[in-house]
Amino acid sequence: MAKFNLKVNGKIRKVDIDPTTPMLWVLRDHLGLVGTKYGCGIAQCGACTIHLNGTAMRSCMLPVSAIGNQEITTIEGLSENGDHPVQKAWLEHDVAQCGYCQAGQIMSAVSLLKNNPNPSDEEIESAMNGNICRCATYTRIKAAIKTAAKK
Repeated sequence: MAKFNLKVNGKIRKVDIDPTTPMLWVLRDHLGLVGTKYGCGIAQCGACTIHLNGTAMRSCMLPVSAIGNQEITTIEGLSENGDHPVQKAWLEHDVAQCGYCQAGQIMSAVSLLKNNPNPSDEEIESAMNGNICRCATYTRIKAAIKTAAKK
């Protein structure tokens, strides 16, 4: 076990945990931030996407020992009231069907728009590649990203 001071959603959170524990489980089981979902466990589906210093990362394969002083943002930390432009666009386009993958999809979309505020269809598809939606709402996801880009 080791002690870690993690900056999560703007607050310092202390955990005493095995250094190899993936951030997904630190967030969910030790910090009670359950918006980040477990999907595949091998960083291939995107359900566990968080931001590490603003960049989308898969948390299921990211050990807590690799975090250091970097800032972690989860879906809960994106906005207090669900009023981030991407979240609003998601609602406007009725993106979610079952909703399981949506936190990861939103976190990837926010990272994309931070780095590319006016992405083309191809850039959206490339950036969102690997974020799997079993309900196949990809057309609505792309439309929501385009709407959020305008805001």
